[in-house]
Amino acid sequence: MKEARYGDFEYEGRGHPEVRDYVQIAVALCVVIALELTVYYLLAPVALVVPLLGIFAAIKFFIIGSWFMHLRFDSRIFRRLFLSGLVLAVSVFLATLLMFVLATPPPRT
Repeated sequence: MKEARYGDFEYEGRGHPEVRDYVQIAVALCVVIALELTVYYLLAPVALVVPLLGIFAAIKFFIIGSWFMHLRFDSRIFRRLFLSGLVLAVSVFLATLLMFVLATPPPRT
């Protein structure tokens, strides 16, 4: 049996990413950030800006989480643990947000 050493990333037949892969990730993140800045400075309606910025943030989170946290290369159990915690956190956030939206009385006119 091969002894695992620090820096030996052979999980499920995939090797560690090369420098070219990290450059592609950096370019992709720069494109997403440029899109965010474009949306923000176009002075679009808030009802459009906020969801778009949320979508861009989710895209960046996915890219960074899957590559730089090595979730793509680790065992599937680590990916499942991370995603289950993420789903739980988002669910609690949405439930709390919904609670405040439903508990807030409408403004008086």
